[in-house]
Amino acid sequence: MLSEREAEQKVRSWGFNHVFTWTDGPNAYYPPHTHGGVTTHLILDGELTITYPKDEKPKKETFGEGARIDVDARRLHEVWIGSQGCTYVIGE
Repeated sequence: MLSEREAEQKVRSWGFNHVFTWTDGPNAYYPPHTHGGVTTHLILDGELTITYPKDEKPKKETFGEGARIDVDARRLHEVWIGSQGCTYVIGE
């Protein structure tokens, strides 16, 4: 596993200027929402499940340590955090 500092450097290398590490507690939930720009999430520990409610056939996908999840600007998405919580680096 990458250290927090290494992971943040990695996300910056992908072209994101605003980069920070975030931790959610167990079973946190983010209702459907959007962001103004592209975002990325690099999972350091735990897991999250994401779906895109406006897709033609929405499906839930779960991602764990080491996964990168990119969300397009203004794409509606909904997120559930796993039972152990989740720590991830966000790039905006």
